[in-house]
This record gives sequence, C-alpha cells and structure tokens, in this order.
Amino acid sequence: MNPNILIVAEHDGRTLSVATAKCVACATTVTDAAVTVVICAADATDLAQQAATLAGVGTVLTVEHPVHAHPLAAAIAAQIAALAAPYTHVFGPSSTFGKDLMPRIAALLKTVQVSDIMAVESATRFRRPIYAGNAVLTVEVLDGAQVVGTVRTASFQPVAGGGSAHIEAAAPVVEPPHHTRFVSVSAARSDRPDLQSAARVVSGGRALGSAENFQLLYGLADTLGAAVGASRAAVDAGYAPNELQVGQTGKIIAPELYLAIGISGAIQHLTGIKDARTIVAINKDPDAPIFEVADFGLVGDLFEIVPQLQKLLG
Repeated sequence: MNPNILIVAEHDGRTLSVATAKCVACATTVTDAAVTVVICAADATDLAQQAATLAGVGTVLTVEHPVHAHPLAAAIAAQIAALAAPYTHVFGPSSTFGKDLMPRIAALLKTVQVSDIMAVESATRFRRPIYAGNAVLTVEVLDGAQVVGTVRTASFQPVAGGGSAHIEAAAPVVEPPHHTRFVSVSAARSDRPDLQSAARVVSGGRALGSAENFQLLYGLADTLGAAVGASRAAVDAGYAPNELQVGQTGKIIAPELYLAIGISGAIQHLTGIKDARTIVAINKDPDAPIFEVADFGLVGDLFEIVPQLQKLLG
C-alpha cells in the first residue's frame, strides 16, 4: 500500500501558515506518497483555494463548523481522528498549534507520535534531533502502524505554488467538546515580520543590559525589514517579551539571515538557530561560543557597532 498522508493545516482563519507548506515539503519526500491537506475552519473557502495551489497536494478536504472559528485542539483532534482511517500518516507542524494538537490525535488513534521530524528516510523511518540538537536519532515505526508526526518546520523549505488540487467537503462528524471553550487571544501586535517565518531576524542578548537598550535593535530590524528575537537570558532579565525568545525553550527558526547581537551562544540558543542560512555575530568577547557557529563575526562594542551598521544600511 502506497503512503497516503493527511496534513492538518495551520491557519489564522484567513491565511494558511507557511508551516503548512513546509509540512507538505516533508510529506513529498516520502516515496510515492499521496498528499491530502485538511482544513478545519468556520469558513474554509479562501483557505482551501490557498492549499490547493501547494505543489504536491492532490486533495484538499474542508471541514466547516462554527466551533472551528478558533482553533481548539480538543475539537480538531476528534475531527481528524474520525477522518484518519484511510491514511497511513497524519502530519502537523511542530509549532504551538501542532504541539497542542498532534499528541491528542495520536492518543485518539491509539498510536505513538514521532516528534520533530527533520528528515525522512522511508515511510517508516524518520530522523529527529535529541539532546538539544547535539545528536540526531533515527526512529522507525513498525510496519502497519499509523504514523502521527510533527514536522520540524525549520528543517524544510516551503513547497512552491502552482498546484491545482481537488477540493472536497468533509462533513463534520464530531460534536463540539463540552469541556473546552474559546475564551480569548492575547498576542503582541507588530508590523514587523513574524519571528517564526521571517527571512531576516535581529536578535539580542543579555549584553544589551536593559529593556531600554534593547530598543536599539528595533531600529536595525526596521531598516532590514527583519523580525526581532531574543535569547533566553534577555527574556529572563525582562529586556524582551516571552514571544521573542529563540532557542530550545522558545522558537526554532531558520531565517536566511540571523544577526546575533550581544548573545554569547548558549547551547539551548544555538539549537534554535542551527538551520539559519547565514549567521552574523556581534560580541565583545572573542571567545564567545556564538563565533564557533557564525558565518561572519565582529568583535567589538555593540553600542558602537549597531548604530554604525544601521547608518550604513540606511
């Protein structure tokens, strides 16, 4: 039986997350796989059109129900479990959305989950990072077992557009959960690119010394059209909010350009940026571990270098 993969789409009600296109990229590396994307939403019309253009997708399923106006893992998991029987694999992104949802699906299907898939060796063999990314583990699922997995989106490039998948509606078969309800969303608003998907990221560490000094990075980020990130040390010190944290306990990112400013390079931080295409480090300590992974390094006082850099770029 050829692999038949179901991908649970992540979206905000209007736009598909780039994480969905990266999950498709992962799925298409499974030999001879047929790929279906399922969208749970209150109104899936526009989302389905977006998913149908993803290269490699054969079918888009839409599940429309008022409960899906806001993504509730308890509601979506039960729906996906009800649809999953014909599929050999069920994939979702290793994002906040996916980490909440996919273990619930695995439990309902009475199967194990393969987390943080970074490479596919076969339909049953996958590679994933362990020990903060210092080692890579090969995991093999028993033949015949249904595979539920989260895809490490930093390890894959999104597939291109140009596809023309067939769109069909799937009837909602599960009642809304009685024990879970949507209350509200609290999120920082910003005109800058999203940290998780930005092509350029300017990130600061504890060396900035204060929340006021951290503002220095925002001007540089705006000049570059970049997102802003922070090390765990900077977040713990109160210089930057939680949602900016990059690293093993924050966001795992893979931008084209990553500027690490005043970041020493603790192992948990390096785990979050190891897939960045180009890493530029600015630090006054020439022995800082960040220089071991940086493509370009500049030793000096960041309070002198950053304004000069912004002036040159502007």
